[in-house]
Amino acid sequence: MDGQLESKRQQLITSLQAAGIHDNRVLTALASTPREDFIDASLQPVAYEDRALGIGLGQTISQPLMVAVMTQELQLRGSERVLEIGTGSGYQTAILARLASHVYSVERYQQLAYHACCRMQKQSISNVSVYIGDGSLGWPDEAPYDRILVTAASPVIPARLLLQLVYGGILVVPVGMREYQDLLWIRRTLDKPEIRNLGGCLFVPLVGVDGWEEQSQL
Repeated sequence: MDGQLESKRQQLITSLQAAGIHDNRVLTALASTPREDFIDASLQPVAYEDRALGIGLGQTISQPLMVAVMTQELQLRGSERVLEIGTGSGYQTAILARLASHVYSVERYQQLAYHACCRMQKQSISNVSVYIGDGSLGWPDEAPYDRILVTAASPVIPARLLLQLVYGGILVVPVGMREYQDLLWIRRTLDKPEIRNLGGCLFVPLVGVDGWEEQSQL
């Protein structure tokens, strides 16, 4: 199975290149990060299919193409302090850690944060700090950040997160309704933020004070 997974990983990298992922550092990080290690063993045969997979508690590990697009749009060069909202499985976190100086990741669920930390420790990733809390509020004690990546859908552009960016810093965040969002690229400036729409997407909701209210399970 290991050989098959390695072959599928390489096929995925080729498909990402064909889809427009051109940052070699991002491609190398994806090629060096075994997605199968961040999901349940029962899902490992489909680890390199280009789709989101469930990780429990109503959360998902994002589609590889979406991970690649969001990471590429951060324009990381290696010296950045990055805030990630939504640790989840730790897969996106691990990729960011290979590309930035330090990653500060906020996760709502203690169980997911624990398992993500164990996975990253197993891969000898040490430049990540994980905080359990309301991701919609960011991590102000460690601000400012050079980049912020949000892996859950916000109903509006999260102003509190934008304020935790340095001027010239980049925020990538899905914004819209629960059922559908636009992936936005936002650069903080001294005046009005610069905003680009990267296209449609679908993420789990960002639940919190500055996000969505938690829906009843009844």
